[in-house]
Amino acid sequence: MNKPIISFITINYNGIDDTIELINSIITNIFSVSYEIIVVDNASNNNEANLLEIKFDNIKCIRSERNLGFAGGNNLGIKASIGKYLFLINNDTYFIDDNIDKVLKRFEEDKNIGGISPKILFHQPFGTIQFAGYTKLTKITMRNSIIGFGINDDGQFNNSFDTPYLHGAAMIIKRDIVETTGLMCEDYFLYFEELDWSERIKSKGYRLIYEPSCVVYHKESRSTGKNSPFRTFYITRNRLLFAKRNYRKPYNILSIIYQVFIASPIHILKHLLVFRFRHIESEIKGIIAFLKLKTNML
Repeated sequence: MNKPIISFITINYNGIDDTIELINSIITNIFSVSYEIIVVDNASNNNEANLLEIKFDNIKCIRSERNLGFAGGNNLGIKASIGKYLFLINNDTYFIDDNIDKVLKRFEEDKNIGGISPKILFHQPFGTIQFAGYTKLTKITMRNSIIGFGINDDGQFNNSFDTPYLHGAAMIIKRDIVETTGLMCEDYFLYFEELDWSERIKSKGYRLIYEPSCVVYHKESRSTGKNSPFRTFYITRNRLLFAKRNYRKPYNILSIIYQVFIASPIHILKHLLVFRFRHIESEIKGIIAFLKLKTNML
């Protein structure tokens, strides 16, 4: 068997039905490039890696007995991959057409491109944009926007352009970039790790691109849920961690002060008004966890 051009890497956590749909969509639709499919079962309650291996002959399944988080799970898949390009993709996504060869052509045309995210559309409402690039995070308040979010896709974002960050649901990285920048930081566990990775890739002089010729459909996050205390904890902690790792003085200090003494109290007040007491607890625990976290600052 020839070495695959691209390695599809996805993490499965108690989501075998979604993972099966993703795999079937790749097998059914992707013909323009040779590929391998790697599934990391991130400590699902049942050994779903075993079930997937039984159902599919030509995929690699890796079972982790411990939940390694988004970064750790993807890093495990990257280490097992052999493709020239790494397509990290959420298991709750799917393809309905190909065009991946057009994305790879962008890499070949410009050796300065280190990573590409495709256009991402919501599964429901179908055809609504989730991602057509990012705006840059402000250094102190850490606010930014997803370009096109919630807008019907009428082709208004069909031109490629630079984006400050790749989208974690679907991003393609050149293998030699990973060898230069290293793997994703596993301190995050969940949320902000792809933004951190994007900053490291750019720090080596590479461009990040939004490329709409390839489209991925996303069912959004089923595993963690929106506005859950779990999400509140990691968003709070990891926003602080991102500022510490990626901003220079005095912006890192000012951003941390802003998040702890202005943003978090506002969030806590909003939770209090709607009696979300578990979210308040998660917000406070996220700050405490950050203060206790020893992180690699490189």
